Amino acid sequence: MGLDGDDTLWQNETRFQLTQTALRDLLRRHVPDADVDTHLAEVEMRNLRIYGYGVKAFTLSMIETAIQVTDRRIPAADLEVILGWGQKMLSAPTELLEGVETALKDLSLRYELLLITMGDLFDQESKLARSGLADMFKGVEILSEKNVEAYRSVLRRRHIEPGEFVMVGNSLRSDIAPAIALGARAVHIPYPLTWHHEQVPDDAMPKDGWHRLENISGLGELLDSF
Repeated sequence: MGLDGDDTLWQNETRFQLTQTALRDLLRRHVPDADVDTHLAEVEMRNLRIYGYGVKAFTLSMIETAIQVTDRRIPAADLEVILGWGQKMLSAPTELLEGVETALKDLSLRYELLLITMGDLFDQESKLARSGLADMFKGVEILSEKNVEAYRSVLRRRHIEPGEFVMVGNSLRSDIAPAIALGARAVHIPYPLTWHHEQVPDDAMPKDGWHRLENISGLGELLDSF
């Protein structure tokens, strides 16, 4: 069984949203009518192919946004503030979501667990190390992108048949849809906040092959019913 990390096992998107709010407030002191959120979203999408995912990419995109929105007039001191936000995000404690530790202790006794997450290698390894969960996983896969080919490569490398695999995560786009397309099953555990790039309407998803839970505490019982 594969489990996502960010916003499935530990809190992640909340920090991004709080930092984005701080960026909006900072830049509107220079440009009061600036549409910071839209500009940042466009910069992030443009930079995905260069920087990939994660806090470092987000920080670089915030700095680029700040320079562009202020027409290069932003003081160096404010750029230093933005850089500090990124550093703080990278060093923040890993905050487990409710029920995660208990659920994984139970699941690890009955299943081989893989952490399959996406983003910057150093950041994700650091979060896992600080989480206290590392010993519960048979293996760790940190991917630059989560799509059908990426999952197929993971399963081939680990000699797992798609029909024997279940992926658990909070993102319909990255955790659920590719696993179903590969012929595996999936369990969606939503997080209250979802990055715009990861949002997929329910009616665009296949009707079969996946389930939704409100909390990871019910995962063991659901798997027993498969």
